[in-house]
Amino acid sequence: MQHTILAVGKLDERYWREACAEYCKRMGRFGGLEIIELPEQRLPKRPDPGEIARAVEREGEEMLARLPKRAYVCGLFIEGKPRSSESLAQLLGNLPLQGYSQIVFLIGGSNGMSQAVRTACHETLSFSPMTFPHQLMRVMLCEQLYRAQTILAGTGYHK
Repeated sequence: MQHTILAVGKLDERYWREACAEYCKRMGRFGGLEIIELPEQRLPKRPDPGEIARAVEREGEEMLARLPKRAYVCGLFIEGKPRSSESLAQLLGNLPLQGYSQIVFLIGGSNGMSQAVRTACHETLSFSPMTFPHQLMRVMLCEQLYRAQTILAGTGYHK
């Protein structure tokens, strides 16, 4: 199973990049983990709602253009479905049986994701009703993907 994270924005701080790189390295034995960063649309200091909506639409168009045709798409949304680590592992374990060889996780920019992106998702996932910085969310997702794969492999990482 190929795992991809498609995220709007860059990880500016070295410690976020290093954390993601560590989990990407660990995921190598489970089919790998690719992270694709898309540029966040620039907005004025005090954007009006229309400017924000247009930026979200443009980011969404870029996300949709980068989605592989036959991938299972899971978007991260506050309103999404909560899953336990075991449930995420079960999802990842079942996808190949359903004919999927790739899963793509979508992380939007600071203003969210467009309705078109939401519609393209097979599933929406929520880590919590709380709001997290996008950089931290990316690290948390990387760790959970690694944890899910170790659950499937039966290693001692998940306790």
